[in-house]
Amino acid sequence: MTSLTLQQPMWPALREHGSALAIAVALHAGAAWLLFSLSHTPELPAPAAQVIQTQLVQLPAPEPVVAAPTVVESAPVAPVPKPQPTVQAPPVEDAALALKRVQQQERRERKQREESERREQLARDEKAREAREQAQRLAAARDTEAARQAATAKARAEADAASRQYLPIAKEAPDYPQRALDRHIEGECMVAYTVDPSGRVTDPQVVGNCHPLFVKPSLAAAKRFRYQPRLINGQAVSVHNVRNKFTYEIR
Repeated sequence: MTSLTLQQPMWPALREHGSALAIAVALHAGAAWLLFSLSHTPELPAPAAQVIQTQLVQLPAPEPVVAAPTVVESAPVAPVPKPQPTVQAPPVEDAALALKRVQQQERRERKQREESERREQLARDEKAREAREQAQRLAAARDTEAARQAATAKARAEADAASRQYLPIAKEAPDYPQRALDRHIEGECMVAYTVDPSGRVTDPQVVGNCHPLFVKPSLAAAKRFRYQPRLINGQAVSVHNVRNKFTYEIR
């Protein structure tokens, strides 16, 4: 605050121009009040303003002097910046606890990964073991089947060696009867007989229709047949009702 004091040497001027000075002061005060009213914004709170106060000191005089009203001038105040929130660093203990929690979380995650990998490895090992066992079972089944087939073949071979069918060894065609040639007679003759254990033909007989001229040469030819004897359990046996058809054609 600034205080202005009128000294005694200014008294004659004030006395002469007192009225004019009072009017001027009143006009300035009114103008200041009008400007203050127009510039005043009711919505905003009145900021703390720096006040300049001027005070007139009146000395005793024979004539009264009208004191000028006190003029209060307000100066704009720069807006105060909004304080920024200050971020305080966490205490050392909080940082240590956070680090410990992070480390514990990492250990838990690592343990979970290891457990998952262990389970997956166990599953792979189990599948590999099952595959090996399956392969071993298949190999054993193949070996068993191969052994069974080999045993069956061996038994069949032994059975074939011990038991076999009779097989013809020698067969000769009969002689064509001259009388039938002269008469241009053709035909067929079926002969049934028995093959004895020595492979010879016994008891030949004509079966069915046969021209009389073909009976004798057919029976004679059948008696000359020779067979490999039939074996049953290594023993030669006779085979009955063996048949052979003789065909007579003139060419």
